[in-house]
Amino acid sequence: MRPTIALVLIAQFAAYGQEATVAGAPRKTVKFETTSQLVVVNVSAKDKSGAPLEGLKPTDFTVTEDGKPQQVKVFEYQRLVEEAAPVPSAAPAAAAPTAVPAAQPKAPVAIAPAKAGEIKYKDRRLLVMFFDQAGMPVADQIRAQQAALKFLKTQITPSDLVAVMTYSSTLNVLEDFTADRDRLTKTLKSLVASDTGTANGSTGDDSESDSGAAYTQDDTEFNIFNTDRQLAALESAVKMLGSLAEKKALVYFASGMTRTGIDNQAQMRATINAAIRSNVAFYPVDARGLVATAPLGDATTGSPGGQGMYSGSSQRTAQSNFQGQQETLYTLAADTGGKALLDNNDLSLGIVQAQKDISSYYILGYYSANATTDGHYRRIKVQIGKNLTAKLDYRTGYFASKEFKQFTTSDRERQLQEALMLGDPVTDLSVAMEVNYFRLAKDRYFVPVSVKIPGTDIELARKGGAESTRLDFIGEVKDAKGMLQGTVRDDITVKLKGETAGQLATRNLEYDTGFTLPPGSYSIKFLARENATGKMGTFETKFVIPDLTTLATYLPLSSVVLSYQREPVSATVGSAERDKKLLAANPLIQDNQKLIPSVTRVFRKDQELLVYLEAYQPAAEKTQLMVATVSFYRGKVKAFESAPLKITSGLNPKSKAVPVSFSVPLAKLQPGRYTCQVNVLNPGAQKFAISRSNMVLLP
Repeated sequence: MRPTIALVLIAQFAAYGQEATVAGAPRKTVKFETTSQLVVVNVSAKDKSGAPLEGLKPTDFTVTEDGKPQQVKVFEYQRLVEEAAPVPSAAPAAAAPTAVPAAQPKAPVAIAPAKAGEIKYKDRRLLVMFFDQAGMPVADQIRAQQAALKFLKTQITPSDLVAVMTYSSTLNVLEDFTADRDRLTKTLKSLVASDTGTANGSTGDDSESDSGAAYTQDDTEFNIFNTDRQLAALESAVKMLGSLAEKKALVYFASGMTRTGIDNQAQMRATINAAIRSNVAFYPVDARGLVATAPLGDATTGSPGGQGMYSGSSQRTAQSNFQGQQETLYTLAADTGGKALLDNNDLSLGIVQAQKDISSYYILGYYSANATTDGHYRRIKVQIGKNLTAKLDYRTGYFASKEFKQFTTSDRERQLQEALMLGDPVTDLSVAMEVNYFRLAKDRYFVPVSVKIPGTDIELARKGGAESTRLDFIGEVKDAKGMLQGTVRDDITVKLKGETAGQLATRNLEYDTGFTLPPGSYSIKFLARENATGKMGTFETKFVIPDLTTLATYLPLSSVVLSYQREPVSATVGSAERDKKLLAANPLIQDNQKLIPSVTRVFRKDQELLVYLEAYQPAAEKTQLMVATVSFYRGKVKAFESAPLKITSGLNPKSKAVPVSFSVPLAKLQPGRYTCQVNVLNPGAQKFAISRSNMVLLP
């Protein structure tokens, strides 16, 4: 909460010997504004026996921020009841109504905010039931609904206020905080279980069932593969709760959370940091309960097929996927002070755990003496008087808010560099990234990096009246030991008038750069800033460059790039590659034409799929015959395969790379989600290689 205090001074010139103002003329005013940030800390104080310690006063607490004392301005004790409320008796049967009233349109529901410094819910425990219907199959949705109804019937206490939220494709608030059991029960029973299946989509691995189902078109191209939508929905939910000073627990019902596709670690961290700022603890509940997986899957899914079910590969992959889904839930809980309920069939215990963790506590509020909106982490320390003994539980810090102002050139550069180093990622601007690798020499690889930004985000700057805007880019690559291996700092100018502006609403902007790295494990963190509005976005992920010289059994391959467009190097407005060495090393540039990677892997039926990769023949002096094909699978069913392509020339004498390039019309395929499989065979060396990539085809 950041209240703004305005002081208005009226200039009375007559008091200083000036002429009196003309009657009725407007008086000149001068307006001064100052911004202060109210920081709320919820402190649980318990004695040696674990019972809440009551009767403490504001003077009993000492609060410091980054070692500097802070003056407590807000102080409140929340006394919460632990015993469950009695089960309501059955109501007498009502007489039959004489007439059915006309249905009234339902008004939109929202979380009612609190005023600055207000304790809106005195002596109340705030619980949010969040149902992720996009990530749960029908059976899990039903179990989660039944667990919530059980809690309302037998386990809710007089101190509990419950809100209900759902997420399918958008975040919906179905019920604001209320203690009305009947109203909450009616709301929960109104939930309709539906098999959306949008969150944990096709992975193309050995564990996937052979369903052959079509893919339902999503809202936008940019978000089809981005499972961060679930995390972004959680971030929006906790921001709604941010104005409430009380402790909040968000019980998140989900069937795990698979972070696949565009794996943006920045959104996970942004969601967790937003929860910490808003005093919200996540209590994820795995709605699948206790699962005993059969080696070939249970009756709810089709058999995976292939050799994997005989070698054990399917089972190992399925178990790894399952553990990864639970690990994300555990991270959400551990990093926000909550607890995850995993492998338990009584899902209501997850709500009870959140209920028990919020016992009686003190609300302390202070206006931070540090008014700088720099986004840095600030440490909080709370102590009680020397004559008192108590165990204190509270959040130990928070990230300050960030604000973009009319900085000077040096200020903006410093802001960009500091934002890259922040522990709190910025996600106001949507950013997606693809990292590939191509061998240059025995121990050196060229790593092209493609960054995509939705044109709709830049469209906001045009609506603000700007004729052009500048996009700043800054990034760094670190190895597994955290050592810096490469950096980038660049910018491009985008025109917001004329032909370019008309394409922003339907096209994306793409930025390309590259690094030269040895084989190994790396992490890349990249930040983009749009300078007309000051919006910034962070993308952070890990990638591995394999040592292709160690492959003795299989044919060494580079990354596989999927695309639908080539552009002249001089016409790529979204490219900021100015280094001639990068242009020369980039295999995606040939004959002054650049292959633009489709970062989101989304295509349309009227397009041609352009496939590019490199196969390596380390011991060859001239090109050895290779045969390549491209196949498209829906589940495990092959939908289409291209004609074999024979490669007889093109060997690079230095890198020993042979380029492999396809152009496949997509008109013959039906819209849906596919796995694109590239098969390359070297008959002379008796070696082959397979590479798979997920893609989506729209009408």
